[in-house]
Amino acid sequence: MKCKLQKFISILSVTIALSFCMSLLTAPSWADTLAAEELSAKSFFRQGIEAFQSESYESAVENFGQALEQNAEFAAAYSNRCLAQIYLGNYIDAVTDCDRALSLNPSDTETYLNRGLANHRAKQYVEAIADFSQLLQIKPHDYRAYYNRGLAQTELSAYREAIVDYGEALRQASPLNRVAQAEIYTDRGLAQLFLENQREAIADFSQAIEFSPDLRSYYNRGCAYHQQGNSVAALSDFSQALQRDPSNGQAYLSRGLIRHEMGELQAAIADLQQAADCFCHQGLLLAYQQTLNLLQKIQPVEMAIG
Repeated sequence: MKCKLQKFISILSVTIALSFCMSLLTAPSWADTLAAEELSAKSFFRQGIEAFQSESYESAVENFGQALEQNAEFAAAYSNRCLAQIYLGNYIDAVTDCDRALSLNPSDTETYLNRGLANHRAKQYVEAIADFSQLLQIKPHDYRAYYNRGLAQTELSAYREAIVDYGEALRQASPLNRVAQAEIYTDRGLAQLFLENQREAIADFSQAIEFSPDLRSYYNRGCAYHQQGNSVAALSDFSQALQRDPSNGQAYLSRGLIRHEMGELQAAIADLQQAADCFCHQGLLLAYQQTLNLLQKIQPVEMAIG
């Protein structure tokens, strides 16, 4: 069994009445028009930020677009629209927005981060690594760049390079919230597991569990224990994973296969049946059919009495 391994200053003038009267008599100048467009662009930009924060990503894209119609060189609007596009799954559009933002402001580290995320989601991992590396040239202590570069290295099976990046992310991240540290330890553990460094992987998953026990850390530590040949510890971890997510078909499947290896036939059948139900309800039809095939192989043949 193999485990499958996000100043505004207002000044009230005492001459406001006089200024208002004058505006009725004088046509707006070119400078006044530019100032009005700039104010309108900032207003749309603020609305885009508010929409993004409320997770209304389509509205955010629209508002950032309105800001850019008022000011085509508004770099922050391009960069923030990129991030909203990522949440909508429009990765190529997101990269395009960041390209434009960086042409206007080549030293903006947040835009390099956003473009790296967009490239990663578009499965353009080499380009993502280049973006995170460029960010680190400007801002060498940004743990996010190390962590995300590690994720891209993992996708390219460059596990040793990924482990180095995850380690640097942990060094640069302090102080960092416990959940974020757990994520980094879990991903470094996965890279170790791909290299079959079970002891190091178990240490990382255990550290992740200490910071923030969750499904991923328990499940992956269970895989590492199973690779080590420690079926009892693996069984315990898969059970812990299922306590955190009772609808996880893969955890039921893994636990069922281990129980079968240990000779616990009825418990194994129960787990595999539960795994099949989970896969079916989630629309994972290939996994569902494969689990049914396993059940047919291990269920005892009932003798017909005639």
